[in-house]
Amino acid sequence: MTQPAPAQYKTTNWRDYNSALKARGSLLIWLDPAMQWYAPACGKPGRQHTFSDASIQFCLSIKVLFDLAWRQAIGLVEGLIKLAGLDWRVPNYSTLSRRQQTLTVQIPARRSTAGLHLLIDSTGI
Repeated sequence: MTQPAPAQYKTTNWRDYNSALKARGSLLIWLDPAMQWYAPACGKPGRQHTFSDASIQFCLSIKVLFDLAWRQAIGLVEGLIKLAGLDWRVPNYSTLSRRQQTLTVQIPARRSTAGLHLLIDSTGI
């Protein structure tokens, strides 16, 4: 039994085709300046956490998303924060490594009447 010949497509809208290929490589990472990057004082004895769980979660997400080593992930996060125009410090790799063991992942949701931005990634990252 023979296989049917694969379909042949002829591109007639090169401008749209090129734009679609460029959009596949687009990367947007939004950092909310209202995000609580530093941990609030908890009132317990002993040294307090410097960075909030949200900041640790963000750094670990970048590390896993791009399959980076610890120091590479820190460098990328520093670059993203600088590009966003924020003056936040970034946790070092030992802080990230230690805190990931006890981190409870939270995905916060805010109610909005203006709509919802939803990103669906189909590139396999």
